[in-house]
Amino acid sequence: MRSFESIRLGVPEILLPMPGIDLAKWAVIACDQYTSEPEYWDKAAAFVGDAPSTLNLIYPEVYLHEPDPAARIGRIRAAMNDYLGRGLFRPAEGLVYVERTTRGRTRRGIVACLDLEAYDFRRGATSLIRATEGTILERIPPRVRIREGALIELPHIMVLIDDPDDGVIGPMERAKDRLDKLYDFDLMMESGHLAGYRVPGGETEARVVGALSRLADPAAFARRYGLPAGTPVLLYAMGDGNHSLATAKTIWETTKEAASDRKAVIASPLRYALVELVNLHDRALVFEPIHRVLFGPASGRDAIAEAGAYFQGGVKFEKSCCLRSMRETVDGQTGRPHKIGIIRESGSGVLEIGAAGSNLPVGTIQTFLDAFLKDKGAREIDYVHGTDTVAQLGAKAGNLGVYLPAMRKEDLFKTVILDGALPRKTFSMGEAWEKRFYMEARRLG
Repeated sequence: MRSFESIRLGVPEILLPMPGIDLAKWAVIACDQYTSEPEYWDKAAAFVGDAPSTLNLIYPEVYLHEPDPAARIGRIRAAMNDYLGRGLFRPAEGLVYVERTTRGRTRRGIVACLDLEAYDFRRGATSLIRATEGTILERIPPRVRIREGALIELPHIMVLIDDPDDGVIGPMERAKDRLDKLYDFDLMMESGHLAGYRVPGGETEARVVGALSRLADPAAFARRYGLPAGTPVLLYAMGDGNHSLATAKTIWETTKEAASDRKAVIASPLRYALVELVNLHDRALVFEPIHRVLFGPASGRDAIAEAGAYFQGGVKFEKSCCLRSMRETVDGQTGRPHKIGIIRESGSGVLEIGAAGSNLPVGTIQTFLDAFLKDKGAREIDYVHGTDTVAQLGAKAGNLGVYLPAMRKEDLFKTVILDGALPRKTFSMGEAWEKRFYMEARRLG
């Protein structure tokens, strides 16, 4: 792999489906979407049928709690072997310029490899690649079992760069008519359109590398954010797929430790992870909140009442006339008190918390939810995207939906630089159906 050490970027040899494969059936949504909606994945499976598809190469997280996960992992491994053995992939070396169109807007990105040596997902990290929100460590081991020993990787990881002048990706958009088109098709289940173009080596690639290098210049970085000279540079901030990248990092560190030849292992493909780089300032990139849903409340437990005790007063709950009124109140808030939307079978309302313990409403309510779950107040919690999903799930008998406001995307980098990782599941880059679809693969073994 050709690599650029100063910006920790690798130019991958990707694997794409061979001509003749139905791309609408090949590409499926990121595995961490629709985690409480198995019916979505049933529809995807019915649409795919027996056709070659990345659906057979991933582990949808809706099934993580099934009785025999090893059996599904075995089927995934067998499918990888089968697809490679049957020659269903074609190689293509180079960065890939990607356009994803949804709701009449086109989000642009570049598929590349990032060096896991420069990634640290721990709180307080000062690495070039950082997590933007808290990593749930207990979520890593099951994902390690899925990725460990896999022959190929398929990324749904999206990594942000803070490039207000659009110097990295903008030139690719302007040059796309001169690039080799790799794919161009409509995605399944009315999820928009996807097109990809191979970025050749030489001058075009050098423009990308040069623009990233300028963003990574320590002096320019300090000036951009008004920081003291010598502040460690944050070039790549996690957008989507933080736990997938943390899983790749965990496997890489384990591989290094077990290697008898530490110099030789540095050349392993496991050192890198395939991601899509997206500009924080992309005109189509919208930060959406990630809502919460509590399932299976324990007998006699009332989350609203217990929130009042947890925050030692200063908590008020008012019913809303309708979902729209609740949303307007929550979305329109500024500063304190923090206002949290509540959705139950009996209707919706707003929980107002005066004793806010975080700068963001999501941080304030998450501390309570963590304590409530730890004290077995409910069976489980899920993190969902989209107003419709949290409204539908929250209104089901026994459930409780927690509706949260979005954060300003322009605040992300400086907040992470100054304060460290945000509360986990603070934001999402678009609705569930707008997430990254699996298209490119890369060989790991």
